[in-house]
Amino acid sequence: MKIEAAVTHGMGEEFEIGEVELAEPRSNEVLVRVVATDVCHTDAVARDNGIVPYPIVLGHEGAGIVERAGANVKTVGPGDHVVLSYSSCGHCENCLSAHPSTCEKMNDLNFGSEGIERLEQDGRPVATFFGQSSFATYAVADERNVVKVPDNVELELLGPLGCGIQTGSGTVLVRLKPSFGSTIAVYGCGAVGLSAVMAAKIAGCRTVIAVDVHERRLELARELGADYALNGSEVDVVEEVRKATGSGTHFAVETTGVPAVVHQSLAALRPLGTVAIVGITPEMTVDMFGEVMAEGKTVTGVIEGDTVPQLFIPELVEYYRQGRFPFDKLVEFYDFENINQAFEDSRTGKTIKSVVKMR
Repeated sequence: MKIEAAVTHGMGEEFEIGEVELAEPRSNEVLVRVVATDVCHTDAVARDNGIVPYPIVLGHEGAGIVERAGANVKTVGPGDHVVLSYSSCGHCENCLSAHPSTCEKMNDLNFGSEGIERLEQDGRPVATFFGQSSFATYAVADERNVVKVPDNVELELLGPLGCGIQTGSGTVLVRLKPSFGSTIAVYGCGAVGLSAVMAAKIAGCRTVIAVDVHERRLELARELGADYALNGSEVDVVEEVRKATGSGTHFAVETTGVPAVVHQSLAALRPLGTVAIVGITPEMTVDMFGEVMAEGKTVTGVIEGDTVPQLFIPELVEYYRQGRFPFDKLVEFYDFENINQAFEDSRTGKTIKSVVKMR
């Protein structure tokens, strides 16, 4: 079928909206009319750093309505409201033990279009992103990508739950699981970090500390529940964290990927504390004895919040409905025609979450 899609033809090139041919869904796939899709930092990394094949239709936080489902699809059907998330094989040890975000084929399925041949333009194959390619009016996705959500919640709002918001909140609620009354610091107050702040409040953390260098984001962190909001360009973060907590935090979530901030997150942990690294971090040096081993600290990497999207995303929707997870405060909407502006505003930090509404 013919659809409209925002195609990236080469590294760093702007999106070009044009007609693309989309294959019919196979027996394990669904056809989704995309209502809205978020522009995520991962889309920027993929477009501008040459880590995907070109041409490609990016987009990996789509929300829409199922129009057709293959014969073997059991969990959704026509008319269902869905959020699209990442792709996983469903067969490896990690998938079978409820850790699909560390699927053995994670990179191939989400960044390499392995075995996925759905899109074509002018007779030339176009690559698929995260098994969905939601920068388009329609998407075909494997059943494992698809999460059914209630139809009485604004569907245009829900796309960001598929990746960034799931990552921040899942890292806290699923991987770290802070006990009631514990302390946590969140480094970086973009969508991932602010989602972690909201999740920490849900978990009952006694002290939630947000760290960033942008006052606007720190103000939003306070609004969303942070007890302390520290500007890393103005204060000694480690000293201030210790003042607020006594001997450092039990937990930390590091979203920036900046080596100096990673060191801060470690130094501001109390003995036996744990920091979850979720930002894309370059190669860096850590004093394993002085920063980690001597005080029994733990450093763990987390992808997609270590969640099972089909279980976790509906939980987030329910928290939102209860007023406990107001992620709508992060979102600004754009029309599909303005996707390049949405992308630029997201990439430069002008918006927290840029969500593109389809025609």
